[in-house]
Amino acid sequence: MAATDVVITKLNVDDAPAGLVLSTEAHWNQNEADWRFFLSRGTVFGVRDRDGLLVATAALLPYTSGNAWISMVLVTANWRRRGLATKLVDACLDAAAKQGLTPWLDATPAGATVYGPLGFTPTLQLRRLRLESAMPSKAEAPLSLSPCGIDKFTAQDRLAMGFDRSILLTELSERSGSRLLSGNDAVALVRDGRKARHIGPLFADSPDRALAMVNEIVRSETGPVLIDAVSTQEEFLNGLTGSGWSIERPFQRMRFGRATTPPAQLPFAVAGPEYG
Repeated sequence: MAATDVVITKLNVDDAPAGLVLSTEAHWNQNEADWRFFLSRGTVFGVRDRDGLLVATAALLPYTSGNAWISMVLVTANWRRRGLATKLVDACLDAAAKQGLTPWLDATPAGATVYGPLGFTPTLQLRRLRLESAMPSKAEAPLSLSPCGIDKFTAQDRLAMGFDRSILLTELSERSGSRLLSGNDAVALVRDGRKARHIGPLFADSPDRALAMVNEIVRSETGPVLIDAVSTQEEFLNGLTGSGWSIERPFQRMRFGRATTPPAQLPFAVAGPEYG
């Protein structure tokens, strides 16, 4: 099938298993619940081969106040370098424009070189870190963590993002295995991924309290853990690498159009590049 013959279609929740095949091939951490959220709450575009097999996707997830997130831009290996990703992102941009939405995305370094010419402007940078085997780390006295109320958590997120994501955060926090935690002026969400647990968003009054929260969470985990830290939170980032976390990859947050002034209160870690 030539690039000119590509037919872009809208997917539905029944396509979640096929989407999971693509993200698994790319070694991403999304699970089927993530795909179902995008397919039920957002608009997911796809391309199929002549046999009906899903070979490429891109998703537009609307938030409030005229914002949206573009993610799940995936192309299976033998269909790459045919312009499918650009066509699918263009479909997301067109859908966003029709809905009056300003899209954001978190791009890999390679992706950032593609999205810049499309009109995206860099904002903050992220670093994905991985702790291969969770175990007690060097820290002061353990925190006493307690469940965090969703209203308190979404209020913190609004300050950091500049818009409301309560539908997303409520869904993530209510999944089996998720923990919404509070302790010593820090709050964090911990949830399942396909290949590792994920910490974030994480909000705290100071880097030492953010690190203490991570250390306490790690004590109760047994497998690999991921966190997407904001790179300007240098003391927090250095504390993670100093306690055994390794930087896996960077991400560049980008906004379509002109960059805006960053919020006064940044998170220490974000929900993930697929959600912002």
